[in-house]
Amino acid sequence: MTKRRSDLMPTLVYAALSTAIVSSLGMLLVPSISREMDVSVSTAQWMLTVNLLVGAVATPIMGRLSDGPHKKRLLMSALSIILIGSIIAAVSPNFTVFLVGRALQGLTYGVVPVTIALARRYVRSDKVQFSISSLSVTVSTGIGIGYPLTGIIAGLFDFRFAFWFAALFVVTAIAVVFRVVPAGPDKRAPRVPFDYTGAVLLGLGLGALLLGIGEGPNWGWGSLWTNGAFMFAAAVLTAWVRTELRTPHPLVNLQVLRNGQVLLANGTAVGLGAAMYIGLSISSLVAQAPTSTGYGIAMPIFWAGFVMFPLSVGSFGANRLVRRLARRIRLATLLPIGAGMITAAGILLWFAHAELWEILIGMLVFGLGTGSSYAAMPALIARSVAANELGSSVSFNQVLRTVGSSFGTAASGAVLAANMAPDLHPTGAGINATFAIGAILCLTVFISLLTHLLMTHIRRQSQALPH
Repeated sequence: MTKRRSDLMPTLVYAALSTAIVSSLGMLLVPSISREMDVSVSTAQWMLTVNLLVGAVATPIMGRLSDGPHKKRLLMSALSIILIGSIIAAVSPNFTVFLVGRALQGLTYGVVPVTIALARRYVRSDKVQFSISSLSVTVSTGIGIGYPLTGIIAGLFDFRFAFWFAALFVVTAIAVVFRVVPAGPDKRAPRVPFDYTGAVLLGLGLGALLLGIGEGPNWGWGSLWTNGAFMFAAAVLTAWVRTELRTPHPLVNLQVLRNGQVLLANGTAVGLGAAMYIGLSISSLVAQAPTSTGYGIAMPIFWAGFVMFPLSVGSFGANRLVRRLARRIRLATLLPIGAGMITAAGILLWFAHAELWEILIGMLVFGLGTGSSYAAMPALIARSVAANELGSSVSFNQVLRTVGSSFGTAASGAVLAANMAPDLHPTGAGINATFAIGAILCLTVFISLLTHLLMTHIRRQSQALPH
């Protein structure tokens, strides 16, 4: 049993890493999917949209279920569905079937909250905070590994081999989870009724919101479809909030948002999620664009994935550093430090992205900032909520990151669509403007966090003074 406990954290990290590998089967492959399946690039973008939609709906549901007694069963089921989705995408005869596979792969977004709940339950109490931080940054670390692998496989063979590789990776994750993670129901976990009403309302509301954001550039921001999606989302999410506040056992306990630490982590998740997606997606676009655009580096897909590798190095290095500094620096302080580094990366890419080394440095600094801030967010939440609320609280933070990424997608898509050259590549002005939006958004989050930190420090000093 002791040996199995010692193997638990590597197993959970490996499970989270496998889903990060699956998540990397996105932006790099859009041009390949468009060409191989004979659909337009805008239609091929649905491979990202449908994955995001399912992820946004599945994540809070999986987060709440992970607070219950059947954590291992939930993780095994999710990995099995992701495996089926990977196989369907690999053998799909047409784009419609391919989208079904990508939809099933959307459960990858909910795996990290489940692994965090397992760590909270089975890891020694003095190791829990570090374990949660490690699992939180595994996604960004895995993306930095997954992108180069995807580029190599797609460059040497075709996109189907990339999905077969992802399926093989998930199979190995299922095997180690089955062997190492404790079996049977968790007897300490509460057995409460599942909030089906909250799940349906949140799924419909988030689905409509992300659909409007994702398709706004294609439908038109003033179109009836876009406005209808936003109005429907607002109405349903309002009903969801009211339902959650009245339900004895809600899907997401919104009462914990009154806690300043939790609110700080969730607000940061939205802002940095949007800024990060802009920086990563536009950097990938610049790397693959032809030199005739005036900004492109013209890297083939085989090499383009390596642009993200410094992100992995930075995230991993920052997480190791956070472990050493956590006893000396408050977690709330790590958030502005991480946001400051992400801001520095955003500003660097805004003004310097014509050379490959500039983008690589930007990705490295992005990784350092991501590793710091994403390690602090779930740890702040875990320290501020009860154990039986951890899964739903962390998963809601993950949902907000996804929503932030969707806003980043919409913002960059709208700006690039308005700045297209005759060769159907974005203009240099459009690229600069998109990088500027990401940098300004980072800076806004950074200033907000600094202000909060300063006000907290002043308040503590005033309370310490004798009256």
